[in-house]
Amino acid sequence: MVHRSFLLPALLSFGTACGQSLYFPPTFGSAWETQDPAALNWCTDQVPPLLDFLESTNTKAFLVLKDGRIVIEHYFGTFTADSLWYWASAGKSLTAFLVGKAQEEGFLDIDDPSSAYLGVGWTSCTPEQEAAITIRNQLTMTSGLDDSGDLDCTAPACLQFLAEPGTRWSYHNAPYTLLDGVIEDATGQSLNSYLFSKLTVTTGLQGAFVQIGSNNVFLSKARAMARFGLLALAQGQWNGEPIMTDSDYFQAMVTPSQALNPAYGYLWWLNGQSTYMLPGIQLSLPGMLCPAAPSDMYSAMGKNGQICNVSPAEGLVVVRLGDLPTQGVFVPNAYNDQIWQYLNAVMCSTTSIQENTTPRMELFPNPPRDRVEVRVGQGSGEITVRDGSGRIVLSQKTSSERIGLDVSGLASGCYTVAFRGESGAATVRFVKE
Repeated sequence: MVHRSFLLPALLSFGTACGQSLYFPPTFGSAWETQDPAALNWCTDQVPPLLDFLESTNTKAFLVLKDGRIVIEHYFGTFTADSLWYWASAGKSLTAFLVGKAQEEGFLDIDDPSSAYLGVGWTSCTPEQEAAITIRNQLTMTSGLDDSGDLDCTAPACLQFLAEPGTRWSYHNAPYTLLDGVIEDATGQSLNSYLFSKLTVTTGLQGAFVQIGSNNVFLSKARAMARFGLLALAQGQWNGEPIMTDSDYFQAMVTPSQALNPAYGYLWWLNGQSTYMLPGIQLSLPGMLCPAAPSDMYSAMGKNGQICNVSPAEGLVVVRLGDLPTQGVFVPNAYNDQIWQYLNAVMCSTTSIQENTTPRMELFPNPPRDRVEVRVGQGSGEITVRDGSGRIVLSQKTSSERIGLDVSGLASGCYTVAFRGESGAATVRFVKE
């Protein structure tokens, strides 16, 4: 096991700067500031059609946060703000955060063999094959274990060799579930105890993992999921306090983790990529996961439409809990995209680009002082710079692959540069010192 410290000044300043302009509710209690959609110049007449769609698709809870404040919060039927509901596979993203926290504290290294924590013989592979599977493979769905049988079964007999780790992407539930054992063995605490000490007492995220069959399923109120989304929006910070100081891990968690499925990070789904794969099929599909959603969005998504969307560029967190939608064939990303189509109408704008390509975007220097050069691989379009609250502070049209921006007048903090044009959409972040 490698013990490493990530308390580097640059990492701390990055996360702290990104969290300064967001609102955070008190750690305990039900107080949570709200914001009127009309005050954001949203089209309030489009809210009823959104709610009608959500109700018709068996939604139980729906929340939208803008810069941390509640703009929309609605519960359907007998479901209330105090009702508990399951996250299903959206809980995977919560587990990914806990793995990163355990690594930050020196309990584990994600490049360690999983057998260092699960014990030799946790699979039916040969010793050499098993030793090649790492925690990173569990986080990225690239264990190479055979997914043709019971996807939930964690018994060694169910975990057979199929491919070399890292060479095949497959949404295999069992290797993910065993990350719980990795966390418990590494930290010496139960999964719920570790979550309570690292997230509940610091952010107010109340809930618990409950074993249902072979799976550990997280249960909570809807606002707890919104708290998790806000923590992710603030890149691991909470009201100026660093919850995760390892910004390298956080950024790796919400960016492509491998080339096989670029729309997947560390147990987070990623929008804005040129291709994506879905659970159950070995096929790479062209285009973005959710074309109607912001290109920088990363999502925790689970069975029957349990969704927590985060868009730093827009300052948005969107939560949906409920039963299986009934309209059409249910595919998690397709239903999520439908929600964004209605939500875009509410916001009186389109937050995404429909093209199926994603241009390459680079920024130099990073961090900048007075001037920054943005390089976009192709096409003309518009460059916008948003501060940590999502407010546009700079905007400039461009028909060149390179554009220089004067950032000397910007305050210190975290900013998101977005390019939208004929070739697609891309984002990159920087910290102004």
